[in-house]
Amino acid sequence: MNYLSEKHKQLSESQQSGLMKWFGQLPMDKKAVAIGLSLTVGISSAAMAWKGESSDRIYFCLRTPQKKLVCQDKNNRPFRMTPYYWEQWKLEGMPTQIVRDPAMGVNGLVKATNPYKAFWAFGGFLGFALAGWMLRHCQNEEKQRAVFEDIAQKRDAAKAEMAARSELLESCRDVAIAEVQLQADLDLIANDRTVDIQKAEIYAHTEIEVTQMEASDAIFEAQTAGMTEQQKADYIKQLREMKTPYLQGSQTLQGTIDPNDKVTGADSQAIAPSDKYRWINNTIGYPTLIFGGMGAGKSWTTREIIWHKRQAGWNQIFVLDPHGTEVEWRGVNLITGYREIADFMQWYMAEMRRRYKAYRESGMVEEQWTQHLRDTNQHFCVVAEEFTTWTDNIVEPMPDDCEDEKWKPDPDFIGKWFRCAMTESRKQLMIPLFVAHDRTMEILAKAKGLSKLRDAALLEVELIATIDPITTEAKASGQGKIKLPGHGQWIDIELPKLDHKRIDFRFDKPLTSNEPPTIDKATLERIYELEFNLGNKAGDTQDEPKKLSTMAQKLYEYLTRTERIEADVREFKGNFKVAGERFTVEQIKGWMYEIVGAGLADWIGEGVIKLNQI
Repeated sequence: MNYLSEKHKQLSESQQSGLMKWFGQLPMDKKAVAIGLSLTVGISSAAMAWKGESSDRIYFCLRTPQKKLVCQDKNNRPFRMTPYYWEQWKLEGMPTQIVRDPAMGVNGLVKATNPYKAFWAFGGFLGFALAGWMLRHCQNEEKQRAVFEDIAQKRDAAKAEMAARSELLESCRDVAIAEVQLQADLDLIANDRTVDIQKAEIYAHTEIEVTQMEASDAIFEAQTAGMTEQQKADYIKQLREMKTPYLQGSQTLQGTIDPNDKVTGADSQAIAPSDKYRWINNTIGYPTLIFGGMGAGKSWTTREIIWHKRQAGWNQIFVLDPHGTEVEWRGVNLITGYREIADFMQWYMAEMRRRYKAYRESGMVEEQWTQHLRDTNQHFCVVAEEFTTWTDNIVEPMPDDCEDEKWKPDPDFIGKWFRCAMTESRKQLMIPLFVAHDRTMEILAKAKGLSKLRDAALLEVELIATIDPITTEAKASGQGKIKLPGHGQWIDIELPKLDHKRIDFRFDKPLTSNEPPTIDKATLERIYELEFNLGNKAGDTQDEPKKLSTMAQKLYEYLTRTERIEADVREFKGNFKVAGERFTVEQIKGWMYEIVGAGLADWIGEGVIKLNQI
């Protein structure tokens, strides 16, 4: 037995007899013999104790008045007792009717047939007890042995599993080493071929230059044939002093003398527009969140995005501004007041459900359905102004068919609308534009636990404010950051330079007294220097080239390598892969947004871009 401690061993041995110690040291076959002998002794002793009588008996009868002897009771059991009790009865006064049974023994006395019966019974008890004790000892040892057997089996299984894993790891290591060696060989071969190609190009270029030099020498010799050495020297000097009117860039000889081939200061259309505000196009078709601190320029930037949406064909713009006025929102559908906004939110979710039902019953694919919505002028944009204050002021409206005492507003009403607008609006062209002070889910409709959904579904634009060193007030810095849906990378952007807050979104708006005064170019540049470009001149600001992510760069290299001018994601999705991995349409579209944002391409359709020629 394994002991836990020395004290445990002492206690166990103190309570164990010397017989059991001796028995525990015997082998199993001798233990079985000992148990068998003990059982034999017990059974034999019990059998001997079972038979015969252990004491003498006096049988007697009762003499009736009719002189008849009755020697048995009603159950035919004979009257008898031991000699001791017979003598005691005599002393106490035995009736005269009691006489010994002359038919039994000697005058009724029958001697004991088994006088050692008690000893035999004790021997039987001792044999059975000893056999049980030894069996219990064997059972205890077998239980301990079973525990060790189980541990041994588990140990063997663990060793086998470790051996299998080691063999598998060894195989994987050999495969990995082979792959690395193969890749190294391929890289070495490719490098050798590249070196050979470069050598061939250098040799070819050298031979061409040598041939050109020889041809030039031959032409010169032909031109100076018959001249003396002095005449050749004068001819060479004349060629060196001659000025040649080289053409610049894409000019032609006709263009150098054509007065129409000029760009004048009055003709501003001939100057190509800058691409640094191209990021605004990304906000047109995606659910967008614009956030920033006080004075960061959220209101002005939001209105500029709305104007671009109007120019892109989004004729229906719903502005949900709790404190808005018609004067500041001309040409859009203004909904003001928290109760009116709640009614619109309820209609928005019902309209979303209606459109999805109609889409399922239409039998159209997604592209056909969205084109149908555009053709029928059902696409619209929802602008959620001051979205940070909605959760404290908007309550779900009670339906008309509900009783007052049974109505309980849904506490997650704004959260449900926010999730609906984020995830379900794009396919139905009901695009939202949220304006808030921060991007945390506690501020955005108190919708906790939806940060991953926000990152995957929303195009986010952060506007950065700066502190005026003179007034110590926050003001727009003209800088911001944008993050595309499903991407963790924030890209620096520059905000449009605006001279006044846009309040009219009509294309055919008349000039009224409410219009701000026109500002000439010099004044605009001065405002930009004071507000955004402190310490520099307006012309000193240059657009920093935007870097593409690794996957966007690989996609751009693939499109240029395959000589695609117009790239439709549905056409090349199956062919574009990196390291054998293919990607979803939404992933590829995200990288296409980066390419467009970097000014390398333009959107010409849903999922279709046109690469700019370099």
